[in-house]
Amino acid sequence: MTTIELKKALIQRITEINDISFLSAIKTILDSKKETELIVLTPEQKYEIAESKKEIEKGLYIEHELLDKEVSKWLSAK
Repeated sequence: MTTIELKKALIQRITEINDISFLSAIKTILDSKKETELIVLTPEQKYEIAESKKEIEKGLYIEHELLDKEVSKWLSAK
C-alpha cells in the first residue's frame, strides 16, 4: 500500500467514526507527530547561545566525560 492509498483509507475510516473520545485520541496522536515544531527563543536566549558558541571556538569548554570524572572526584572527597 502506498502512502497516498494509506492516507485515503485512514480518512475513509475516520469519517465513519462517531465516538468523540476515540476521535480525540486520534487527534492527540496526530498532534504529537508534527514534523516541524518551531522553537521561539527570547533575545536573552539567543545572546547566551551566541556567547556559548564564541566560548567553544576559544576552547573554553570541558568535555562531558572529563566533567563527570571531576564531579565524581568532588563527590567522593566529601
